[in-house]
Amino acid sequence: MKLAVVGGGSTYTPELVDGFARLRDTLPVEELVLIDPATERLELIGALARRIFARQDHSGLVTTTTDLDAGVAGADAVLLQLRVGGQAARLQDETWPLECGCVGQETTGAGGLAKALRTVPVVLDIAERVRRASPDAWIIDFTNPVGIVTRALLRAGHRAVGLCNVAIGLQRKFAALLDLAPADVHLDHVGLNHLTWELGVHRGGPDGEDLLPGLLAGHGETLAADLRLPRAVLDRLGVVPSYYLRYFYSHDEVVRELGARPSRAAEVAAMERELLGLYADPALDEKPALLAKRGGAFYSEAAVDLAAALLGGGGPEFQVVNTYNNGTLPFLPDDAVVEVQARVRAADGSGPVPLPVPRPDPLFAGLISHVTAYEDLALDAALRGGRERVFRALLAHPLVGQHDLAEGLTDRLLAHNKEHLPWA
Repeated sequence: MKLAVVGGGSTYTPELVDGFARLRDTLPVEELVLIDPATERLELIGALARRIFARQDHSGLVTTTTDLDAGVAGADAVLLQLRVGGQAARLQDETWPLECGCVGQETTGAGGLAKALRTVPVVLDIAERVRRASPDAWIIDFTNPVGIVTRALLRAGHRAVGLCNVAIGLQRKFAALLDLAPADVHLDHVGLNHLTWELGVHRGGPDGEDLLPGLLAGHGETLAADLRLPRAVLDRLGVVPSYYLRYFYSHDEVVRELGARPSRAAEVAAMERELLGLYADPALDEKPALLAKRGGAFYSEAAVDLAAALLGGGGPEFQVVNTYNNGTLPFLPDDAVVEVQARVRAADGSGPVPLPVPRPDPLFAGLISHVTAYEDLALDAALRGGRERVFRALLAHPLVGQHDLAEGLTDRLLAHNKEHLPWA
């Protein structure tokens, strides 16, 4: 089995490699190709990947290349984890929206739109090259904004699935609180990427006992602290929202916080410099503890499980993924991309099939519909460009929604992204 990682020079990559090494019985990787244009970082991380494999007696071959077409040729699956514009672009995404009193964040709001505009054309070009080199390969997208990027891939006819680590992180959290094995915790995880709610927490599988009421009653304070929301909000909702819902439920408070401290992008950039220094140590042959602070917890486990299931191997039967709605949420169009539990193991290789989910309360369904409409407009702007399309997407976003804010944000978005948007 050959796997290729586009963005293999990322500081995330040792987390992924560690998962491939530990979980080789689930996903027997014979060749792992790391692909990245940043030669120096690529070689540094490639060398560490080989040492991680060697430490864990993994016989797989790790290679590196800057040649995308050669790297993906013959691949069974291609993982996308790229960041167009790097941390410098992320810093901008988190900064200029604050000038208009809006959340500055890399995956939602105005910053998330900027990232989508930069990313979608690049990912579609990569996917076309994958299709030419390996027409049967699955594309697993971890590149944000995952929902919009996955929708672009699916609309273009690619064998693609979007993956996020929010659900697996919550599964692990709930399992620890409930003193259960993670495999015994099944989530009714419903919504869009970075806009989800846990409507149920079942023991053993989708038809098992719902443990959510007891979880909220017994561990509400812990969950509220993790989400940085008041306990009373969780009690009133009766569900567990993802931590990204704080940008919606506490928008003004978050804006004040973001304006009063260094950006997450600056923190991550400093962390990446330290990580790269650690990776350069020829004695290092495992992922360092610092990597846990970088983000992406449990990414490797989720990626291994998904790739194994898609390629006919092991892995769990059900997994939370981003895929076409196809009636799962009846108030959305079929070609919307939702983030829900799906049956990912298919004998015919057809890919994920969403499971039936509880119908969300109108309180959640309304926001899901609203953000889906924004994603429609955001994808249109990413595919066709144009200032008016950018303005319309921003006006539609529930974190913007006012014409004067949309005008100011459009001007700033275009000014800060000229080098990445030829039409701008």
